[in-house]
Amino acid sequence: MESPSVVDMIEASSGAHFSGFHMDGLQTRHAVEHPSTSMAESEDLHMQPFVIGVAGGAASGKTTVCDMIIQQLHDQRVVLVNQDSFYHNLSEEELTRVFEYNFDHPDAFDTEQLLSSMDKLRHGQAVDIPNYDFKSYKNNVFPARRVNPSDVIILEGILVFHDPRVRELMNMKIFVDTDADVRLARRIRRDTVEKGRDIGTVLDQYSKFVKPAFDDFILPTKKYADIIIPRGGDNHVAIDLIVQHIRTKLGQHDLCKIYPNLYVIQTTFQIRGMHTLIRDSLTTKHDFVFYADRLIRLVVEHGLGHLPFTEKQIITPTGSVYTGVDFCKRLCGVSVIRSGESMENALRACCKGIKIGKILIHREGDNGQQLIYEKLPKDIAERHVLLLDPILGTGNSAVQAISLLIRKGVPESNIIFLNLISAPQGVHMVCKTFPRIKIVTSEIDIGLNEDFRVIPGMGEFGDRYFGTDEDDQQGVGPAL
Repeated sequence: MESPSVVDMIEASSGAHFSGFHMDGLQTRHAVEHPSTSMAESEDLHMQPFVIGVAGGAASGKTTVCDMIIQQLHDQRVVLVNQDSFYHNLSEEELTRVFEYNFDHPDAFDTEQLLSSMDKLRHGQAVDIPNYDFKSYKNNVFPARRVNPSDVIILEGILVFHDPRVRELMNMKIFVDTDADVRLARRIRRDTVEKGRDIGTVLDQYSKFVKPAFDDFILPTKKYADIIIPRGGDNHVAIDLIVQHIRTKLGQHDLCKIYPNLYVIQTTFQIRGMHTLIRDSLTTKHDFVFYADRLIRLVVEHGLGHLPFTEKQIITPTGSVYTGVDFCKRLCGVSVIRSGESMENALRACCKGIKIGKILIHREGDNGQQLIYEKLPKDIAERHVLLLDPILGTGNSAVQAISLLIRKGVPESNIIFLNLISAPQGVHMVCKTFPRIKIVTSEIDIGLNEDFRVIPGMGEFGDRYFGTDEDDQQGVGPAL
């Protein structure tokens, strides 16, 4: 990715995300047919802000990390929401033994109020965030803080990853991982200087509440993080890399807000690592094919998730009823020769026996297009079509291919266009021309250069994949 020293600073975990159905009290086996529904039709996140969650132990440096991210994202509208603002008010009885109260326990927070505030912000409404007073332990002593809707929301707190409902709001999750001794030293300094507490009380509270809560509730949420920052705010190189990653995701997010039919697969640093390898001009053909195939499989799997489904109930080997879904039966692939043929094996691996058609579009000059060959299933008008082409550049070839499918009777809404990288110009071209198709991609690049080539791009994909670049020069190739 960068140098090994930078890579070592960042750990990434790519968790799998599953959707499930659950129904109690079902004793009989039968298939329940519902109107065909796309798994992505209910998603409305495209018009919502980009939410970054920042978690970690107390005094780990979360606030410093947030401040550094906000400072470097100065060209974005960014707001910070602190979980500390949503502590419960302490009752009179609790106030009499305040030093016995565990502020690091999940029950100390009003999560329902936090969810309500985040829901309003995500739907473009301003909210009043409580201003919690840590001397009176009340949230009504000071005026609330008015927070306006923004492009980016950073939600920070020790337990923001604990509740799955809060986690689901986040587009990116960062865990600040700082040594326990460093956190304790910072806490002693903060509580004795800023809050006027004696060191004995601080140490007693740490041993009774802070450390057990970290071990029981905070540390286990580290597994949900997309990015882990060792040493917190002291790790400037890692934060710079993360901000670069955030900028890439924001560019994708902005296009998705414009076009609800554009889908970018969830990015982890594992996926960024594979992109780094296949984009590197020095990567061997063997490694290029291996990692390109891995990325293609992810894109194909995501694309299949946008096909219609019907609910279906089956009986498991334990005799239990499982309510799941039945796959779309009327499906075919169409590859744009020849780069698109690199995606056929992944599609066949996911869909046994699938029919695959071919389209060859000859390019005359940078913008000239000429369809010279097509071989498609005779009943293609009755099928959902996965159109395969790894690079979406200017969008001219894509428009030509999609136009042919529509002339053959395929409904526009039945076409899903799968590619590895897309240029914004191509996304605009395809989405404006065909607003009802779906585009699924793994990354959106900066744009096109004066030669209409995707930058930074990954070169002439077909030559690199099929080994026909005789000079072994793997520079940037023209966009399709």
